[in-house]
Amino acid sequence: MGRDVIIACDFSSMEKTLEFLDNFKEEKPYVKIGMELYYAAGAEIVRELKRRGHKIFLDLKLHDIPNTVKKSMAVLSSLDVDMCNLHASGTIAMMEAAIEGLTREDGTRPLLIAVTQLTSTSQERMTNDLLIDKPIDEVVMHYAHNAKLAGLDGVVCSPLEASKVKDKCGKEFLTVTPGVRFADGDIGDQVRVTTPEKAKEIGSDYIVVGRPITAAEDPVAAYRRCVAEFVGE
Repeated sequence: MGRDVIIACDFSSMEKTLEFLDNFKEEKPYVKIGMELYYAAGAEIVRELKRRGHKIFLDLKLHDIPNTVKKSMAVLSSLDVDMCNLHASGTIAMMEAAIEGLTREDGTRPLLIAVTQLTSTSQERMTNDLLIDKPIDEVVMHYAHNAKLAGLDGVVCSPLEASKVKDKCGKEFLTVTPGVRFADGDIGDQVRVTTPEKAKEIGSDYIVVGRPITAAEDPVAAYRRCVAEFVGE
């Protein structure tokens, strides 16, 4: 499976999303639909983007009892999404149930990846709020290993964790990495910036890119630059 750039379509409505994607006359980018857009536009946004020929990463981060997740994943699978996710902290049993729900009668299913720890979870918050005393890096790798044991395809992780995940879970285990910016772009208050080119070197399989593309003066040019640096085309 080759590398790909996924555009985070973090818009508040279907209209804004379609207006943005209308910029792309030649390409059909892989797109991420997150909670904000899905809750605003519902399943119809998925159906419309599939009709237009886009691959879809449905980023809803399911986390519930195994039976509820199983039934919910069956609904998402019927929407013909290409990738979806859940929280690894929901346990191996929940992840196994998710695989069951996702798998269609013909044996096919979307890719399923796990969120190990959210980027907003610091060591202090994990210790004080969640009562998890292990080092966060150790927790992330343990959750990734659990996802592998459950039969998932990969995890969401920072580009800085991608190589460690590969070492722990194998080269075929997918790493989907957000937080990528161009080297000459606005880094805001970020201290460490990972570029598409660096993410490629580290071993990311997919990068999820939002504002560097969606807020660019020329989104198509920004997307093409990202693909050139990450995929090498």
